[in-house]
Amino acid sequence: MTKRHVTLPESAEAGVRGFIDEVDERLASDEDTCRVVNEVLIDLHGDRDAYEAWQNGEPVSNAERVRLQSYDPCNSTLESEYYAEKDEEKFRKSKHLQWLWRQFDATPMADNVEFALRFREMLANHLFEEAGNNLRIFKGVTMTYGHNITVGDNTVIHDDVHLDDRGKLTIGNRCSISDGVHIYSHDHDLIDQTEVTNFHTIIEDDARITYDSMIRAGLKIGEDAIVGARAVVQSDVPAHHIAVGMPAKSIKIKPGWEDEAVPVDDVPPTEKESRRIDSELPDDFEVFDEFQRDFDPSN
Repeated sequence: MTKRHVTLPESAEAGVRGFIDEVDERLASDEDTCRVVNEVLIDLHGDRDAYEAWQNGEPVSNAERVRLQSYDPCNSTLESEYYAEKDEEKFRKSKHLQWLWRQFDATPMADNVEFALRFREMLANHLFEEAGNNLRIFKGVTMTYGHNITVGDNTVIHDDVHLDDRGKLTIGNRCSISDGVHIYSHDHDLIDQTEVTNFHTIIEDDARITYDSMIRAGLKIGEDAIVGARAVVQSDVPAHHIAVGMPAKSIKIKPGWEDEAVPVDDVPPTEKESRRIDSELPDDFEVFDEFQRDFDPSN
């Protein structure tokens, strides 16, 4: 069963097209990104009059002040801001764009599917390392940075997906990432959870990652493979294989690909270590250990 083609009424289409083109042009210009995001969010939330009154010195409550200040991404913090190994230069811009992404999803307009898909596709072209054509990203998708994500053409990412690009994440062409999927590119040490290792996680062309499943860092989901609902993938999945379970295992090959795919009983070892991304912190970096644990078992 295929889908229907849906369009907005022409009167709505004109406004949507004009708004998206305007934001796209501003983000592509030399204009300060923080300022663009601030002004777009003020108008999307219908707070222009209140914001200008506050800027003109009119009194506001503390709650109103927090609300009006929060449209400016320079007044916000994100979880990824605390990560020691982040690229500061790239993060300065991606933080602002990610703030626009998240706050747009908090507006009623985010449920207008035709409008919201096109807005996120435009924004992905500024935020991601690379974003393909006809990219369809639904509501509630979160990411670590955004600037370490590459997505190919005609890929669909459904509601409430988490794309962890603390390392690097590549998603190919014509992939389907279903609701609630979590794809990771970093691991924590078993003993000291503050020790993090980043990896390059790869989802190859035509792969389907189905409902509520999890892909661990540094894995490769092969071309045309399927990951079953709520699977926990801890090893590479070969091309054309179907993997299910916790932990996920290949149970069969997609019909018609038996002569092309590696046999289910002969799955090669996972090459996760080859996708490791090494990083070093500056010698003068001041480490923040939120747990303050003692890992000496003799104590």
